[in-house]
Amino acid sequence: MTVNLTRIYTRHGDRGETHLGDMSRVPKTHPRIEAYGTIDELNAHLGVALTSAGMPERYVPWLQHVQNDLFDVGADVAVPHGGDRTRLRVTPEQTTWLEQRCDEVNADLPKLRSFVIPGGTPAAAQLHVCRTVCRRAERAAIACGEDEVGEQVVRYLNRLSDLLFILSRGAVEGDEPLWEPGRFR
Repeated sequence: MTVNLTRIYTRHGDRGETHLGDMSRVPKTHPRIEAYGTIDELNAHLGVALTSAGMPERYVPWLQHVQNDLFDVGADVAVPHGGDRTRLRVTPEQTTWLEQRCDEVNADLPKLRSFVIPGGTPAAAQLHVCRTVCRRAERAAIACGEDEVGEQVVRYLNRLSDLLFILSRGAVEGDEPLWEPGRFR
């Protein structure tokens, strides 16, 4: 499947509306637009993460894989369910792939003793930013309604935020910054 983008500006959105993937028109404030816009934002943050100092080399192809998958997720969100055409939808296998990466990295990490404070290295901090944006994308997808966004989208984003948390822990060099309840009282 290829996408041809011959013209970047169309002027179709100049009055605050845009097309969904099925060519229906909605306001740019529509929950579906918010959801796939947040997914796009997450993808941009992942691009920053990939350039961050301290990013473990083995994470690079995984994050690139995720970036490509996020276009699939955005495409799924952009097209309402129904109709007579076959559409690109997130599959359970895409979520399973995330779970496998989670298990692979988490097996080598120390058990958590407290909540993790974002930081440690530039890569770890940026992965935490990605995690929080991913959680927002998940909430935005849920806000579209059960019948509007497929359950695989929500599962994928939920598992992706788990993976980003685990990768952020793995990207820390030295002691992990942990919350110490009441430390500065």
